[in-house]
Amino acid sequence: MRFKKGIVTSNKQTKTLVVSVTTYKNHPKYKKRYLVSKKFHVHNPKDEKIELGKEITFYETRPLSKLKRWTTEQPETPNPKSK
Repeated sequence: MRFKKGIVTSNKQTKTLVVSVTTYKNHPKYKKRYLVSKKFHVHNPKDEKIELGKEITFYETRPLSKLKRWTTEQPETPNPKSK
């Protein structure tokens, strides 16, 4: 399963976030690094209110719509009985 980290750029749709992921790439000839950003439509199953600019982690899933192929990762809650 693939995971990505990005910054929320839009939360106006119901159960959908638009997340921008930035990475560096090297130019093939000149070897200079340059910044590339890509937007992903991420499914938010519980329709939680996530603020703009917040960094989230999301993972790849089956296609849910024309653009949605990713789902937000559920934050891990510590199990009190595991101690």
